[in-house]
Amino acid sequence: MLINPVDLLLWTFRRNENDVVKLYDALSPIMEVSTGGDMLNFGFWDESTPHPVDAQKRLCDMMGDMAQLSSAEIVADIGSGILGPAKIWGSQFPSLQISSVNVNFSQLASIKPENISKLNSTARMLPFSNSSLDRVIALESAQHFKPLGDFFSESHRVLKDDGILSLAIPTAKDNSSFSNLGILKFTWSSEHYSQENIIDELSKNGFEIIESNDIGKNVYSPLAEYYIRNRSELQTKILSRYSKYVEKILFESMKKMQSASENELIGYLMLKCKKLALDSR
Repeated sequence: MLINPVDLLLWTFRRNENDVVKLYDALSPIMEVSTGGDMLNFGFWDESTPHPVDAQKRLCDMMGDMAQLSSAEIVADIGSGILGPAKIWGSQFPSLQISSVNVNFSQLASIKPENISKLNSTARMLPFSNSSLDRVIALESAQHFKPLGDFFSESHRVLKDDGILSLAIPTAKDNSSFSNLGILKFTWSSEHYSQENIIDELSKNGFEIIESNDIGKNVYSPLAEYYIRNRSELQTKILSRYSKYVEKILFESMKKMQSASENELIGYLMLKCKKLALDSR
């Protein structure tokens, strides 16, 4: 697969919804080729997760627990990717009604899951009626939503009064810049929201955070270590689809991601949020 470097830079700098779609169409197969799986998240790593697919499934399980999916009936998975997490939750909770929402039509069109509704829509205008959902989940997707407050406002609208919004979202320090993020400033193609910004937007849009965990140390460094340790094998897989410069950029980004995490320039928040009544906001 040939990727024009100029296009890559434009997608990264502008980061509108169309750019994000093009970026994922171009680069998400790297994750699929490298892991052999159907999930696009970084995963949660510890001594029991030797492979990216294990780490990704672990993160999905953690999100399912945080969102209390065992007691839910109707769930929306926003920014659902190629539905890997939704298929796991659907298997774990067969009675769960899951709607996977994705602005990327080609990702939705490429799969035919059972018992999962596919909706091609933006996170800024969710295709659900007021107070109709038990849970809204954004697993490593909300970092692309712009403006983020629109997504939180829409989540508040569509959730029932006792509804829960659960997020897993990469974060960056407010002072993160090219001088300290280096290549990540270009290749980490998200809005680089800070924890403070996310928390402020949640509060302004009617949510109370009832659980918060920064799991960055279990995300970035071990993922980078896995890539560095297995680069030869992964390189062969990636070069079967991509040019050498793409793999080189990925490798350098992994190293910088590891150092940025160790220097606490980036983090990874998991949040469980309760919808507040309008008169209590």
